[in-house]
Amino acid sequence: MSECNHNCSECGQTCGEREQESLIAKPHELSNVKKVIGVVSGKGGVGKSLVTSLLTVLMQRRGFKTAILDADITGPSIPKAFGLKTKAEAADNGLLPVETKMGTQVMSINLLLEKESDPVVWRGPIIAGTVKQFWTEVIWNDVDYMFVDMPPGTGDVPLTVFQSLPIDGIVIVATPQELVSMIVEKAVKMAELMNVPILGLVENMSYFECPNCNEKHNIFGDSHIDEFAKERGIDVVSKIPMDNKLSASCDSGMIELFEGEWLDNLADKIEKL
Repeated sequence: MSECNHNCSECGQTCGEREQESLIAKPHELSNVKKVIGVVSGKGGVGKSLVTSLLTVLMQRRGFKTAILDADITGPSIPKAFGLKTKAEAADNGLLPVETKMGTQVMSINLLLEKESDPVVWRGPIIAGTVKQFWTEVIWNDVDYMFVDMPPGTGDVPLTVFQSLPIDGIVIVATPQELVSMIVEKAVKMAELMNVPILGLVENMSYFECPNCNEKHNIFGDSHIDEFAKERGIDVVSKIPMDNKLSASCDSGMIELFEGEWLDNLADKIEKL
């Protein structure tokens, strides 16, 4: 076998590199997406959609064009956080995402359902196929950073996203409970198995800061995320407190107006990709 020049278009050989490359799905011919960031968690209820929303808003404030592909088909919450009520529309040659007030492009199953409360009772392969269609059939217009809000765990959809989308890195979201460290380990190992860079860890509900004395209280016990990150060689750790203003912003669809610097260090790393 001749020496590989890593240009599959000029090579007739079959190898691992060619097989891996062939799994990446082509985006819509009119789409232009520069960087794709996955936001993952080992379990549900840790604030993955919140982190997706906050990072998107931060990058948008820095002057970049942003988008969210909501891959959490059975539990979509992105449209509510951004106050989206308009349904996605079909063009002659593709599906158009809905834009938020500040211009972020969003595609979510809730933007296609007749009622946002309608359940999606589908089997795994159909759900995974829908996520892939959000990449291949939606016309993403000149996006600098796309954030993919994945469902929890290491099942069909995360595997589809890792294999079908050109993921540039992932952000892992957790909470301080001791049990979570074991589940986070699973997410880290899946990323390593799929050869996807881990950009950072985010600990949500990390602490509560008393508004009267400014003392921090660890509601869920002492955090071990810094030690965990050091052991795994992850150099960026962000911590988000329990903040009722942040919760209210999500519930009212006003997440684009949030105030806080908790994820600035992670946004800095994403900007340097």
